[in-house]
Amino acid sequence: MRSFILAGLMMAAAPAALAQNVYVTADRLLDVTTGRMIQDPAIVIQDGVITAVGPKASTQVPSAAEVVELPGVTLLPGLIDMHTHLDADPTFGGFSGLTVTDTFWSMIAVPNAKVTLEAGFTTVRNVGASDWNDVALKQAIEMGRIEGPRIMPAGYSFGATGGHCDATGLPPSFDAHSPYNADSPDEGRKSVREIRKYGAEVIKICATGGVFSHNTEPGQQQLTLAEMKAIVEEAHMWGLKVAAHAHGASGIRDAALAGVDTVEHASLIDDEGIAAARKMGTFLSMDIYNTDYTQSEGPKNGVMEDNLRKDRDVAEVQRQGFKRALAAGVKMVYGTDSGVYPHGDNARQFAVMVRYGATPLQAIQAATINAADALGWKGKVGVVQKGAWGDLVGVVGDPTRDVTVLEKPVFVMKGGATIKSPE
Repeated sequence: MRSFILAGLMMAAAPAALAQNVYVTADRLLDVTTGRMIQDPAIVIQDGVITAVGPKASTQVPSAAEVVELPGVTLLPGLIDMHTHLDADPTFGGFSGLTVTDTFWSMIAVPNAKVTLEAGFTTVRNVGASDWNDVALKQAIEMGRIEGPRIMPAGYSFGATGGHCDATGLPPSFDAHSPYNADSPDEGRKSVREIRKYGAEVIKICATGGVFSHNTEPGQQQLTLAEMKAIVEEAHMWGLKVAAHAHGASGIRDAALAGVDTVEHASLIDDEGIAAARKMGTFLSMDIYNTDYTQSEGPKNGVMEDNLRKDRDVAEVQRQGFKRALAAGVKMVYGTDSGVYPHGDNARQFAVMVRYGATPLQAIQAATINAADALGWKGKVGVVQKGAWGDLVGVVGDPTRDVTVLEKPVFVMKGGATIKSPE
């Protein structure tokens, strides 16, 4: 057996698909399903998939395995962020993005993917990208050309003409618009088919106005219930789930009643929306951290005052809505809207969730078992068990007592390949 240091260096350089058999030990392993802390665990990963989890004393080391020993470390499953924009950069506020060429955003997606993975997020759902950047990024990662998390790409998000998912704020001479605008149920169905055709694995729609778009207000509903029902029906027929951007109360309610799988933001959710989400089993993905960044750094990044105003208006209302929805038993997943704030800071939201009513375990479950369920990847990600991909995160301390330790992972493994190891 080679030393941990040599093994880590070799595996970090190899794509996950080529990882050797691995035997991982640590001081503790958090069972995210029960909250139980398992002492002195051993995890066996073969061809990127976990084949055994048990006590170190009774779990045999496979022949020719790389041994990874992590004294003083607590392990948990690789984390999942359900709302990312890997081809976005928050330092480009307002219209400053027009100063760079179109393909600039595909270039910055590469380092953004790497820092996201190194932050312990081994799986992400990218809910909206330009020029199919997230589909290309996923392909490059899966081919082992670059490092990054597992990606479920949405390709283009879409909504109504002039709505949040359209290109707004520019004069008619620019002829700027989304090619997938949908202004009827039939147009919605066609957009689903086209976007799926080019690589989308989840459909992202904009049911209401937004914070960082122009000429829209967060509370405005911009897709009708009939339009959303048609989109959901079409997507589900193709085996795809649907995520709906919805800040406004009526849009949240109708998105849930239409059968969308996750409602993003849910900033102005009311009792009617909470009841609809509970009835329909809708997951809420509420990005309750990022306002801390946008309000402090937005002005220097060039974000316009109108956008900052909308951001301020929804901030505390959204956090109180999170608290009420969580208390009511609505299912929560961990979604941060990374790209609105710097990539790699994804774990900062855990502490905000705890501050607004979640237990540390509930916050962790939102980024593990709940997210896996919402992705349709239950048993494959978000757990450390036989048959799951070999995705692990290691921290120093007990995250069920102090979730901020998740902001500083000392160990990250994806598919049995060591990405980050203790210094």
